[in-house]
Amino acid sequence: MAAKILIVDDESNIVEILKANLEREGYDTLEAYDGEAALRMGLEEKPDLILLDCMLPLMDGFEVCRKLRHKTSVPIIMLTAKSEEVDKIVGLELGADDYITKPFSVREVIARVKAQLRRINYSENDQIKVQDKLVFGDLVIDQVAYEVTLGGETIGLTLREYELLRFLAQYPGQVFSRETLLEKVWGYEYFGDVRTVDVTVRRTREKLEPDQDNYRYILTKRGVGYYFNKDCLEA
Repeated sequence: MAAKILIVDDESNIVEILKANLEREGYDTLEAYDGEAALRMGLEEKPDLILLDCMLPLMDGFEVCRKLRHKTSVPIIMLTAKSEEVDKIVGLELGADDYITKPFSVREVIARVKAQLRRINYSENDQIKVQDKLVFGDLVIDQVAYEVTLGGETIGLTLREYELLRFLAQYPGQVFSRETLLEKVWGYEYFGDVRTVDVTVRRTREKLEPDQDNYRYILTKRGVGYYFNKDCLEA
């Protein structure tokens, strides 16, 4: 079954260009031209991925992203005409998985879409190859269901947050630089900067760490990068 992509932009020419090229790649598409329609369709139509413009009538893309993140973990790629770093960081803080600055090439958009979808459309053979669950005391990372629980309670991580946590947890005690994490977790198609890693780590910690003053799971090696606390193996 073809993946369904919701395209959200108030410029009809951009929507039509993205629609034509995505459908040429075999995807099904939905279109919305304002924030309220985007929010409604994002929840009711259950798309596999959302391309979301930041500047929209009725409700801006940042608010749409924030509201969607309360109810769904669908991958969201923000589209923005603003190149300022703060706008990119705001989108990531609200739960976006990626961002693309206008003007963009269609080939880049397609590459980003494919990279996001590969992370959720893994084959049954891939599922068999991985260990079903990574268990660290009361923290359980389910690699088949793509779900994380802490003390029996499900933690609402986005796909990117989940992928970051799972990657680090697969190598307890090993420190990874931000550049390496961009390559391994975001994929070679990703054209972002290392601040993206910091934002995603912070978001993940806010959801995962019961004590924000004393991190238990994701630790920082100052000046180097991040690692998963190997002491959790003994929890």
